[in-house]
Amino acid sequence: MVDQTPPLPSIHDFATWEPVLRLLRVGDAEGQASPSVRVAGRIGRHGWSLPLQRRLPSPGRAAQVEDMRDEFEAVKRVQHALADVGVDDISFAAEISPTGKTALRLLGPSPAVEPGIGTPDPGVLILVEGALPEPLRRLPDPVPGAVPAPSADQDLLERTLRERLPDAIGATEAEITAAEARLGVTLPDELKALYQVTRARWEDWGDDYEAAERESMAVGCELFALDDLYIADASSRHCHWEFAAMEAVVTPPDAAVQGLVGSPGWIAFGDNGGGDRLAVDLTPGPRGHTGQIIMIGHEGNVGASLVADSLTDLVMNQRSKRRGGSGGDQPPAVAHVNIRSLPSVEAAAHPGLEVLSIGVWDSAPLSLAPVTELPRLRTLAAYPGTLADPLEIAELTGLEFLEVGPEDWRVLLDAGAVPRSLSAAAIKVHGNQDPLPIVAIANELLALWDRPQIIQTVLEGDLSPMP
Repeated sequence: MVDQTPPLPSIHDFATWEPVLRLLRVGDAEGQASPSVRVAGRIGRHGWSLPLQRRLPSPGRAAQVEDMRDEFEAVKRVQHALADVGVDDISFAAEISPTGKTALRLLGPSPAVEPGIGTPDPGVLILVEGALPEPLRRLPDPVPGAVPAPSADQDLLERTLRERLPDAIGATEAEITAAEARLGVTLPDELKALYQVTRARWEDWGDDYEAAERESMAVGCELFALDDLYIADASSRHCHWEFAAMEAVVTPPDAAVQGLVGSPGWIAFGDNGGGDRLAVDLTPGPRGHTGQIIMIGHEGNVGASLVADSLTDLVMNQRSKRRGGSGGDQPPAVAHVNIRSLPSVEAAAHPGLEVLSIGVWDSAPLSLAPVTELPRLRTLAAYPGTLADPLEIAELTGLEFLEVGPEDWRVLLDAGAVPRSLSAAAIKVHGNQDPLPIVAIANELLALWDRPQIIQTVLEGDLSPMP
């Protein structure tokens, strides 16, 4: 771990952190008998995670903003300092003596670390610069026989929309050409017909909310302006490494939609009003139609659902009766071994396994021997204490992501057995552990790949004794 003298920006001024530390000291002192207080947390520009015991409101009374005002104001002070130096997120750990003498350690950030969520521990260590998890790298498979649905009818579509939206302002050929140049794709005929009727610009409605509502009813979704069309490829669907690495792209042979994170052939043109995006699909699944309408859910990381066989069907409110592919009897590419799912590593093993997750386990630790020869296994996540022999991990020569506990990483590091195939890694922490030893392990891993370290900046101050 690397120490450095605090620089000038206010995020490195102890006074910036005093209100947060005082709140944490009070909360910790109320719950522990130890005279010395150790606290840790994470604060970002858009959220925070602090180990505070918030008082419940009295019976019959809802919680009020005023109940957390001290916390809000203390955190806002740090958030402003983060914004001043252009930092999105920072973890910290502090030790506060009974006299109030305090050593505060700011942890990071590092360009080689993707911050975790809700924990002061390091997030995902990006061991290879620019590396992406396999699902984000996947492109659509070609489907040579795919054709538009029989229901696709640009003339009917345009005629229907003009009847429903007689006063709408349509896009010119020049505007459509400009949109195609920006997107790098030729718009399909149905989508062109839609925007030739309405370009869906807010200024065209003259701030008339009812006009906007009528357009949504006429089209069947909240239509994006022509200028806001975008390609819903994998990069448009942000997902943290630790979550994306646990997914698998699977498209059954009877699927209408490919099970991708995103596709260069998904043209997003609207929203369902709840954050799910509607797109024209130019790269359908084996049983799909070119130009079908799909919905990209905002809560999932992969795949999309079929909504209508064509844009004409969407406007005519003819939803598709086809369902997604079932996958038949193929074993899953993602397997979960824990007290409620699969009962053993043997039960998870098959040649198509890509992701193995070992969760809470109340029996003897597990051997990885049944999966060491699997050709596609790329992700292993194992809860601390569940592996009989962490050195078996070295036999998994195709791993690109590994998440195990600090003790397991210690075994691998001491034996020089960390898999060199890794692109990213994470340290799974159980309970509220001191983040400083975890950061030390993280820096050892980063050093193996000659990646930037997590810098520890030490600030000292005095909170004075508690009254």
